[in-house]
Amino acid sequence: MKKRCEWPSGDPLMISYHDNEWGVPVHDDKKWFEAIVLDGAQAGLSWRTILHRREGYRRAFEGFDPSKVASYDEKKVNELLNDEGIIRNRLKIRSAVNNARAFLRIQEEFGSFDKYIWGFTNGTVVVNHWKSLGELPARTPLSDMISKDLQKRGFTFVGSTITYAFLQGAGIVNDHLVGCFRHPENMT
Repeated sequence: MKKRCEWPSGDPLMISYHDNEWGVPVHDDKKWFEAIVLDGAQAGLSWRTILHRREGYRRAFEGFDPSKVASYDEKKVNELLNDEGIIRNRLKIRSAVNNARAFLRIQEEFGSFDKYIWGFTNGTVVVNHWKSLGELPARTPLSDMISKDLQKRGFTFVGSTITYAFLQGAGIVNDHLVGCFRHPENMT
């Protein structure tokens, strides 16, 4: 049996996410937008709750197409408040729409969100060497810096802790524990 980080704790969807997605470098703007929306929706909730609703989010936010989500008006926000497939929180739904607009501005300025976000680490994955979950930080100087920049650019629900979570999920930071089969040192 493979040794993995403890946090998926027996949930098949969480195990699949851990084994196949978490910490794998993202270079697709739709996946980046998905990460921003889902990690913002997670605020105050567990990742398990959000992951189990990801398909509902994909449907509700049209495959995480930021140009479509940026056009949502108050009528659409109200429709989404009745969608049981997502977290029905007005601030979080409005944040997704607002963040889609900010996301498009970054794409316009940098050519892609991917180019913008990877620029913070010069395209390099930050590989940590934690031995236990208790060592993982909730935020870092890198997440503080990116969070501030995202906020300056008009994003919401991108505090440093949320930003760190999407950096981990999208592979800019690899926080698989050293004993996990997904840690880079164990994959050679």
